[in-house]
Amino acid sequence: MSQATSSQEEFIEIFGAREHNLKNLDLKIPRNKLVVVTGLSGSGKSSLAFDTIYAEGQRRYMESFSAYARSFLGGLERPDVDKINGLSPVIAIEQKTTSKNPRSTVGTVTEIYDFMRLLYARAGEAFSYLTGAKMIRQTEDQIIEQLFSKFSNKKLYILAPVVKGRKGHYRELFEQIRKMGFSKVRVDGVVMEMVPKMQVDRYKIHDIEIVIDRIVADESDRFRITQSLKSALQHGKGVIMIRDEEGEIHHFSKYLMDPETGLSYDEPAPNNFSFNSPYGACPTCNGLGIKEEITRESIIPDPKLSITRGGIAPLGEYRDIWIFKKIEAVLKQYKCSMSTPIKDLPEEVIEILLHGDKMEVAVDSVKYPGTKWHTTFEGIINFLQKYQEGSSDKIQEWVSEFTTTQVCPDCDGYRLKKESLNFKIDDKHIGQLAVMDINSLGEWFEGLEERLTDKQNIIAAEVLKEIRKRIGFLLDIGLDYLSLNRPLRTLSGGEAQRIRLATQIGTQLVGVLYILDEPSIGLHQRDNVKLIKALQNLRDLGNSVLVVEHDKDMMLESDFVLDMGPGAGRHGGHVVAAGTPEEVLKTTGTTAQYLLGKLGLPIPKSRRKGKGIDLELKGASGNNLKNVDLKLPLGTMICITGVSGSGKSTLIHETLFPLLSQEFYRSKKEPMPYKSIDGLKELDKVIEVDQSPIGRTPRSNPATYTGVFSDIRTLFTELPEAKIRGYKPGRFSFNVKGGRCEDCEGAGMKLIEMDFLPDVHIPCETCKGKRYNRETLEVRFKGKSISDVLDMTVEQAVEFFENQPKILRKISTLNDVGLGYITLGQHATTLSGGEAQRVKLATELSKKDTGKTFYILDEPTTGLHFQDIDLLMLVLNRLVDKGNTVLIIEHNMDVIKMADYVVDLGPEGGNKGGTIVDQGTPEHVAKNTKSHTAKFLRQELNH
Repeated sequence: MSQATSSQEEFIEIFGAREHNLKNLDLKIPRNKLVVVTGLSGSGKSSLAFDTIYAEGQRRYMESFSAYARSFLGGLERPDVDKINGLSPVIAIEQKTTSKNPRSTVGTVTEIYDFMRLLYARAGEAFSYLTGAKMIRQTEDQIIEQLFSKFSNKKLYILAPVVKGRKGHYRELFEQIRKMGFSKVRVDGVVMEMVPKMQVDRYKIHDIEIVIDRIVADESDRFRITQSLKSALQHGKGVIMIRDEEGEIHHFSKYLMDPETGLSYDEPAPNNFSFNSPYGACPTCNGLGIKEEITRESIIPDPKLSITRGGIAPLGEYRDIWIFKKIEAVLKQYKCSMSTPIKDLPEEVIEILLHGDKMEVAVDSVKYPGTKWHTTFEGIINFLQKYQEGSSDKIQEWVSEFTTTQVCPDCDGYRLKKESLNFKIDDKHIGQLAVMDINSLGEWFEGLEERLTDKQNIIAAEVLKEIRKRIGFLLDIGLDYLSLNRPLRTLSGGEAQRIRLATQIGTQLVGVLYILDEPSIGLHQRDNVKLIKALQNLRDLGNSVLVVEHDKDMMLESDFVLDMGPGAGRHGGHVVAAGTPEEVLKTTGTTAQYLLGKLGLPIPKSRRKGKGIDLELKGASGNNLKNVDLKLPLGTMICITGVSGSGKSTLIHETLFPLLSQEFYRSKKEPMPYKSIDGLKELDKVIEVDQSPIGRTPRSNPATYTGVFSDIRTLFTELPEAKIRGYKPGRFSFNVKGGRCEDCEGAGMKLIEMDFLPDVHIPCETCKGKRYNRETLEVRFKGKSISDVLDMTVEQAVEFFENQPKILRKISTLNDVGLGYITLGQHATTLSGGEAQRVKLATELSKKDTGKTFYILDEPTTGLHFQDIDLLMLVLNRLVDKGNTVLIIEHNMDVIKMADYVVDLGPEGGNKGGTIVDQGTPEHVAKNTKSHTAKFLRQELNH
């Protein structure tokens, strides 16, 4: 083998990468190794990994299609790179692509649920939902034997059921039966002679059976009886009924049937157990497990009010409009008044108000005085439901204020219809398995063979192998606390990414380049070890694994580290260091200094005691919380820690935050169950800074989100040139007509819809991406147009606006949280979760705070390098020093060791979590021997 080929086999070689801020890079990345790309936020890590290597891999894959197929896909743009050698097929596992569909669950994505459906369809045992008895199948021979043993020498009718519980006159059916030569039928329990033109009442529900034969169960007549039974099974489609001398009915079937009631099930197929199929889904909730209902309480929140004073919440106070006229007419018929408190109205009238009435009422016409309209009243609930289905988003949002989500009463949240929930294996139906956490599910499948029959074991052998393999992967990457029924949209970015990682490991591909984007997000240090192991296994199969990551352990355990930098934005885009972890540690780069401990985040000399007042939440019991009492000292920096799934989000996002929002802003979101809360008097604001995008369209950007853009527009309006031309602030807005480029309507780019691929944004040809028309761009401040200002990085803008205090205050907070490298007009769609969170944080920081604000941050270190965390902590400490309280949900030890107060939840995830293991200063929590966090915290504090 020649030297050239072998070197290509060992390395991915990149020549002249210039995408975004990359500075014409030439580099070699070893193949079949675990490679970590690290560096400051904005140093060019994602530009290299995703926008160059992955984009080129994608493009080459598309190029391999036929010209015909490519004509549907459109060309993918070539990334700005001269040449890449040695590139394998690329799979990117990012965090963004979580599905918003409630039908997409952990079970369906990992395919575990699909295999379980197969298992239940082939090896499940059916039970009757009426009596709980085991359903039986019988062959023709078994039915004949039972007939002779049970009814020896008795007079019997053999009946074949043809209609079961349906309406109709059945004239044609009776004619057909007569032509077949049968002389009697049994209709609704009565045996009748057949007559021509026979029919039954079309509006009643009927049961009709053909009387096939009348026999005496005698052995000498066996041949005739056998023939009659076969005929009955044929006409009854596998089901027959026997009527004995006493008039009792006995059921027999070739299919699954309850021998007592005659209830029969269809032959089970895998889609009978799918909540995404009409054959399996619960008809009440359509397989979602929850039902949105408009309840009486939400419509009449205060029954002491009368209708005139706004007792019916959706309608508000009395106005001269049609619906109030209708209500008035209804009340007049029942001799009631609009000004009576609702609680004093008769129950019958309240029911009519809510659910309507078929009776006509006469309503005075507004348009034609003296005339009356005759109409029916549909009821407030039906009125709202009608609006909910086909209206604008705004109206739907308005109706949703009066709806409450409840667990479906018919399937108890299991999502399947009752027949499907009565197939069991080892006394459990498939719904009960889907709500177990993966850990318990793994234990249940452990040794299942011993609890199955021999026949079931033969059927299930292969399926069980597949299920166990997949459950094993989920356990390996620390997702043991999730359940199969958990919708994908409720997972964090890190969890969704790790689920896809588990699915990829399961496919056992070889020779692939995997690119991952911070898979350690939301992962406790303890589970980090599992994740690193999983990635090493992926590498050992014969794949190249490229990870964009800031985690210390991951860097030290990798085979090759690529450190990008030295700064962010235009100061980045160079390779600062590349080599094995040992080689990188010998360099002088920032990353190496932090890894060696020469640079580090200092442990505070003393911990703040706070204001001496605690916020006390008692008896929180949502999801897996076990009646938790939380005590938070106000005026301090608090960290909530614990392994994944220990209940952190339930306690903070779903109990504490909605509770505080209701208190300060009358928000509609209901908190999860709790008993009491104290200490609210010391607070007047709550702000949650999460990682959801700051906008879903290219129109939103950091400048509009932080509100600095309206100040900049005002500044441009004040300029002499703008005054001469008579320009108002709207002239400088790209969201309204006037100053913007009308071709792209101020977006700066056009959306090209790709039928089979994600939509593509291309720069607008008319304004070249500048968003404005020529006249607007002629107004300049210090030589820069409004479009130039949007293209400035935050860092440049701080210098540019140094003499404009109002603008400077908002921009410098963006700089303080480490976002100096993003541009003011950067499209919101291109910001990562961590960047979006820091834009929100900066927005809150630039507001005048009251010193009584409660901030809640969810993993603000996402996507941050050690140096960026240092900046962030400075900013957060500034907030606390002014008397505010900052609560951070975090796994990063650098942040936890700097907190004043730590609350550790656990001890494990899922059912084994949900209690407070310890709370107090970091030093106090570090001594706890039962806490997983304490072990790592001790190392940090002693370091």
